[in-house]
Amino acid sequence: MRITSRRKATISFLILGVGLAGVAVAVGMGWIILNWREGIKVFLGVVFFSAITAGLVLNTIFLLREIRRNEQHDSFINAVTHELKTPIASIRLYLQTLQRREVAEDERGEFYRLMLEDTDRLLGTVEQVLKAGVAGHRRRTVEPVEVDLEGLVRDCMELACNGRDLPPEAVKFDAPVDRSRAVVNGDPEELRTAVANVLDNAIKYSGERVDISVRIESPDEKHVALKVRDRGVGIPPSELKRVFRRFYRVPHRSLAHVKGTGLGLFIVRAIAKKHGGRVFAQSQGDGTGTTVVLELPRSSR
Repeated sequence: MRITSRRKATISFLILGVGLAGVAVAVGMGWIILNWREGIKVFLGVVFFSAITAGLVLNTIFLLREIRRNEQHDSFINAVTHELKTPIASIRLYLQTLQRREVAEDERGEFYRLMLEDTDRLLGTVEQVLKAGVAGHRRRTVEPVEVDLEGLVRDCMELACNGRDLPPEAVKFDAPVDRSRAVVNGDPEELRTAVANVLDNAIKYSGERVDISVRIESPDEKHVALKVRDRGVGIPPSELKRVFRRFYRVPHRSLAHVKGTGLGLFIVRAIAKKHGGRVFAQSQGDGTGTTVVLELPRSSR
């Protein structure tokens, strides 16, 4: 209901802005036509009405941006609230069960395991929010060191498979022919965060069957590209750039069950920019899978 009302408000502001700008242009043109022989008056009139029109257009753009930011903010609050509330409720339930009745040793061990998983989920959400804050702080300097991208990617793949209980064949790696060319300069921890987020995103949106291919390529002599391809739900072409915005999540019914804060790819983009690289997504649309490409400058050694 709230989203619908905001969409109506957006359309209303747009119509109002366009209407006012149209009226200003019509009045201005009419005044100019009626007074075209009055040289200085015509000039001042053009300047005056141009300023009014520009102000109306800028005001409309500002209002629309604020509405979109509020929508993104609400989406973020809802996502984070859910990500925090669900594991807390789960941990509370297990603790109440342990408190109220005797539990067999094997069942107790299972409770402990599940509670640890929930605390890991809580910690992951908090770290994601904190990393987004750090990523958005552009003044933070990076102390570059040489990083073996292949080794870093292999470590992240192993952690991703273990953390999601996936078989090793679910995430396949195509190693580069010349490993020495897959060396970049940067902050190892930030690069690890970026790669982990790309892999995590691919796993989450793969659906029930996780089949991901990871490849390191050299698009040219100065860059190294990490390509992570899933065969999941895909992304509509119109959304390919928006998925890297802060808090943005693709509005799709089949993705309603996917948990997240909408910060993962935003963090990847921020880290890529800090390292002089870029990140982009490729997809043919729904059901065709997605390829995320993280491109970084190669080390000049």
